[in-house]
Amino acid sequence: MELLHTISNTFWSTSVWLPPNVTWEDIKPGVRPDVNHADYRHLVYPIPLAVVILLIRYVVERYWITPIGKAIGIKSTGPKPPILNKTLEWAYNSNSRLRHKTIVKLTKQTELTERQIERWWRRRRAQDKPTTLVKFCENSWRCIYYTYSFIFGCIVMWDKPWLWDIKNCWYGYPHQSVTNDVWWYYMISMAFYWSLTASQFIDVKRKDFWQMFAHHMITILLMALSWVCNLHRVGSLVLLVHDCADIFLEAAKITKYAQYQKLCDAIFAVFTVVWIITRLMLYPRIIYSSSVEAPQILPMFPAYYIFNTLLILLLVLHIGWTYLIMQIVIKAIKCGQMDGDVRSSSSDELSDSSENARPFVANGTPKKQSHRPSPSRSANSAADGVGNADPTPSSPKKSQ
Repeated sequence: MELLHTISNTFWSTSVWLPPNVTWEDIKPGVRPDVNHADYRHLVYPIPLAVVILLIRYVVERYWITPIGKAIGIKSTGPKPPILNKTLEWAYNSNSRLRHKTIVKLTKQTELTERQIERWWRRRRAQDKPTTLVKFCENSWRCIYYTYSFIFGCIVMWDKPWLWDIKNCWYGYPHQSVTNDVWWYYMISMAFYWSLTASQFIDVKRKDFWQMFAHHMITILLMALSWVCNLHRVGSLVLLVHDCADIFLEAAKITKYAQYQKLCDAIFAVFTVVWIITRLMLYPRIIYSSSVEAPQILPMFPAYYIFNTLLILLLVLHIGWTYLIMQIVIKAIKCGQMDGDVRSSSSDELSDSSENARPFVANGTPKKQSHRPSPSRSANSAADGVGNADPTPSSPKKSQ
């Protein structure tokens, strides 16, 4: 116990986490009658709140979003399963990636041709693909949350001086009060990102799975660090900046799954503009204040550099996602509509590639391949594009 106490005291050293000449007793809740400091013990509240959010999500998706999706004709069933073959099923469960060496081995075990095995494998992998209705429900839930979060954030922050002048994040630090509305904004936002982190392993898997996982963990770490160090003012700004673009991203996905192509393209265009403004203009302005203006107002300390490094790391993720977004935009300009999929599930890619690889109609007659984009193809980039985003955000972010 004495060793643990020593490790704890070393880790939470005031020389690391607080400005010079400030101790934990100085920012302890209730020490000063005129200041309501953040209480680090409150960081446990987002975890049970995350469970509540997951339960709310389940109810909303099952009893509200799902019926709406079915009512507007969104597909709720998957593709036809392949013929049952225990040998192939065992091989698939062992490794879903099909290699030529595996095909040769399976042809000897099953007496099937290589083409038959490849066809069976495609259909089996398609079974793992989530239905359009499942993806519609997932993105509708996120759109609802981000819309609520942004509106609530605007209401909370509207009368806060640091919204209009970022320097107010640093004046009087660390003796800055946490109001009740900021407390709830922080706790609910952190709970949502805990829920995203947990549900990410059961939701539709995307190409940027690990980027989003890193995004969520950086977000939670940033929020926890800013709360412990009483940096909630700049933390609330980061939250507000990130929620806005995610609304349009999720809305574009919803319209894609509902097959409203033109509306999807329009929303994705709005998303691109909002993303660039919030993630590459407003957010860097916050980083500029924390990197340049803050050192001119208050003395620096190690935790400040940790916090600022995480903010910059989050910006690096944004730049990477922006590159993917611009790829989509360039393709859209060339093709006349959104095409491509920078964040699709692997099963989506399989389905698309297998369809494109089979230039035959139902009766077996070959048909010519067209190089023009099919008008029925949806804005996959908008539907499965970068970020929840976000950032997120995931927040001190879906980012996103």
